[in-house]
Amino acid sequence: MATLKVIQPHLPSTIANTNGLRKIYANQETAIDFRPHQKTSSRSNRLAESLSHLLHLHVESPAQKSLHYTNENFKIEDKHNTPVMSPKEDISEKWREIQGGYEWDNLLDPLQPWLRREIVKYGEFAQATYDAFDFDSFSEYCGSCRYNENRLFDKLGLNKHGYKVTKHIYAMSHIDLPRWLERSHLMDKWSKDSNWMGFIGVSGDNESRRIGRRDIVVVWRGTVSPSEWYKDFQRKLDPIGHGEAKVEHGFLSIYKSKSESTRYNKSSASEQVMKEVKRLVQFYNARGEEVSLTITGHSLGGSLALLTAYEVASYFPGLHVNVISFGAPRVGNIAFRDELHQMGVKTLRVVAKQDLVPRMPGLVFNESLQKFDDITGTLDWVYTHVGAELKLDVWSSRYLKREFNVLGFHMLETYLHLVDGFHSKTSTFRSDARRDIALVNKTCDMLVDELRIPHFWYQQANKGLECNEHGRWVKPKRDPKDIPSPTSETHTHVFEM
Repeated sequence: MATLKVIQPHLPSTIANTNGLRKIYANQETAIDFRPHQKTSSRSNRLAESLSHLLHLHVESPAQKSLHYTNENFKIEDKHNTPVMSPKEDISEKWREIQGGYEWDNLLDPLQPWLRREIVKYGEFAQATYDAFDFDSFSEYCGSCRYNENRLFDKLGLNKHGYKVTKHIYAMSHIDLPRWLERSHLMDKWSKDSNWMGFIGVSGDNESRRIGRRDIVVVWRGTVSPSEWYKDFQRKLDPIGHGEAKVEHGFLSIYKSKSESTRYNKSSASEQVMKEVKRLVQFYNARGEEVSLTITGHSLGGSLALLTAYEVASYFPGLHVNVISFGAPRVGNIAFRDELHQMGVKTLRVVAKQDLVPRMPGLVFNESLQKFDDITGTLDWVYTHVGAELKLDVWSSRYLKREFNVLGFHMLETYLHLVDGFHSKTSTFRSDARRDIALVNKTCDMLVDELRIPHFWYQQANKGLECNEHGRWVKPKRDPKDIPSPTSETHTHVFEM
């Protein structure tokens, strides 16, 4: 039985259920143990390596060389008084190329600096869906966003990007997916069926001039742990559209589920997104502006981003639609990939080669069988990735530990650190990377100890408790403006910025 341990990526104190992983190896007589310090026989190593190749895991062990870290190696103090962002460049003449107009040819290796900045920008939007999410199971608002649309970016320090949030997205599912649906333990709670799943925003006037168009952004949250894809996300493929395209049943359920008996999902996540995107596109088209749609998400959120792209591109032929995903799994079959390509959707997948999630679903039956499908045309149930790939290597950063860390490999902050430091496949981690290294350890333990950055440091002060006027530690009441309410979930006006 496999002993690979998978931890819930975005709940640091929660250990994910690994039964799904164990089932995959249930019929294997050989034990596979990825713990870096346990000795195994050479025969076991060979068997593990063979199985790894069979399943296309290619799990790599850290380099065995001795690594010595000194203050001279890092010089972190030199970075403390420098900006965390590179200067903003005017990309108005090059925006189509940067947004995948030419499939990112000659922009990924080496990574074009303007493209790097845009990838990080959208990645920080995706990170906001975790930072603002209420994971506290003892909160009556567990599963909601802690801030309303007007305060979200201000509270998270993202106003620097020049976008405005216009609408929150809520989702539910008709199948049991416990790793994404957070529920309060309390009887009196804001919602029994739905979770906040992301938001829609739009670039302000100044940012729109810099990037050469009005950019609508759809941002999806993702909390599914790697083990859950084995258990819940390999059941079946469901048809989408009118052709041969099919997508994973669980992803489609989250995207399309609704119920009149719920408070927040009388309309599905799909319907919420389409209604707001239509409103924004029509509003800015009427003003004679050029409009693009960028959809982003991490993990499960990357899967929902592709479903959104498919639906929007079908409704708005000619609209520039592109997806930038991080650590996302496969979503659909070969026909789904081909239809997205035919509709002109541009997709850039950012993946870390040590991360297991992008290898799922379809761990065995995936795009590697493309040649067989070309001959037979019968593999409509084979999962395949979509679009261009920016592949990162965790071991390229001298700031990250040389350990096997399933949690850390998959964290979005790890991805953003690697993007910021990536120059090319043959060069070292760039020394002039600007993004704050401490962010890597927000919800994991990936940074080398010599940096002296506490692991899992991102949390509410006193874990959300406040001392009242009587000296009692109590849970504070949420600001009335931030309490979710179906009656107040109306469109936010579009402001000029």
